[in-house]
Amino acid sequence: MSGGTWDRRRERSYAAVDLGTNNCRLLIAQPAGESFRVVDAYSRIVRLGEGVAARGLLHEDAIDRTIDALKICADKIARRGVWDLRCVATAACRAADNSAGFVERVRRETGLRIDVIDAEEEATLALAGCMSLLSDHPGPALVFDIGGGSTEFALAHPGPGRSHSLTRYATFPVGVVNFAEGFGGDVVDDATYAAMVDRARNIFGDFARSTAGEFSLDDLKLVGTSGTVTTLAGVFLNLIRYDRAAVDGLSIPARKMTEISDHLQHLSLAERAEHPCVGPGRADLVIGGCAILQAILDLWPVQDITVADRGLREGILLRLMREDAALLATGD
Repeated sequence: MSGGTWDRRRERSYAAVDLGTNNCRLLIAQPAGESFRVVDAYSRIVRLGEGVAARGLLHEDAIDRTIDALKICADKIARRGVWDLRCVATAACRAADNSAGFVERVRRETGLRIDVIDAEEEATLALAGCMSLLSDHPGPALVFDIGGGSTEFALAHPGPGRSHSLTRYATFPVGVVNFAEGFGGDVVDDATYAAMVDRARNIFGDFARSTAGEFSLDDLKLVGTSGTVTTLAGVFLNLIRYDRAAVDGLSIPARKMTEISDHLQHLSLAERAEHPCVGPGRADLVIGGCAILQAILDLWPVQDITVADRGLREGILLRLMREDAALLATGD
């Protein structure tokens, strides 16, 4: 890339919006070497997928909450003079029969155009966002994302250079919102928690068995990118407020994650809400996430888990920046 091309690209800002079942997240960044520098970010719990599992529809109240958050995103994007952007929606919009009407309403009221992406692209983008955490790992990696309405897995094997390539992916309708709706999230006794773990383990089991011959657990790097995993990492570090820099890339013994999950499960809803790394927005959802995580650790019993406070948004940004760099290089 020539100096002139680099100078023009460096001055540009790019934006990614990830609209999940539970959260609306925005990241605005500028290129910095092979990565980027974040210049603005926004996240709000909107629970867009609330009730979708039961009704198959996005609820009007959830749509209103989400559009309010997207208006804030659109304002930030406009004020930052973003050069290029992409907005994606995942499990809730894939499952809802009225998602097309929701997407059109978002366009009318915010100007943002949302792509409802399939599970394969979601897994590919999440893997791309986590790639720098895999660069020093010579073996396979399993990246998982415990979302609000689904859990995605991306299995990657090392290729040329320091890159990993997606070899298998899977998505399952298991998430913190539908688990809270199905099992309850306020008070979760031991029997209910065990039933949650069993449900997730049974659903993931075929995928685990089908991939068992592709790697040794001793060589596998297990990477978690989700609010559940980052929340538990904050608890592990005893943070008084969440700190992305401290959490992203952290390696935690799997047994510690189990201990933290057990601890949170036995707290009251109010106690979880008061915890600085959980808060009221996740207090009724985190136990479902803990159960899903435990099922993953049961099926892939590694010694340590790597925590990634990155994923789909970062993957979108890197793709936008690289596509733009290729165009600029061609133009030169």
